Amino acid sequence: MGQALLAYVSIVSIVLLILMGMDKSRAKNKEWRIAERTLFILAIAGGAVGGVLGMYLFRHKTRHNSFAFGFPLLAAIQIFCVVQLWE
Repeated sequence: MGQALLAYVSIVSIVLLILMGMDKSRAKNKEWRIAERTLFILAIAGGAVGGVLGMYLFRHKTRHNSFAFGFPLLAAIQIFCVVQLWE
């Protein structure tokens, strides 16, 4: 069970990390953006670790309190759940 959950969280995190990079690029080019709601849904769905990495790797959404506090909190909860279910 733990390995399957880890695989799922890893895949969703990679997807969110990529979307954070794409959104930052679109923001710089003043293009159509990815909705914040979409980013949060993916974070809640298990990709918060990727969201946190994307925030700091791309320096994106770090000034938004909902992201700056929400993503790390979700990531901590998700890491806790994976560790608890690993056994």
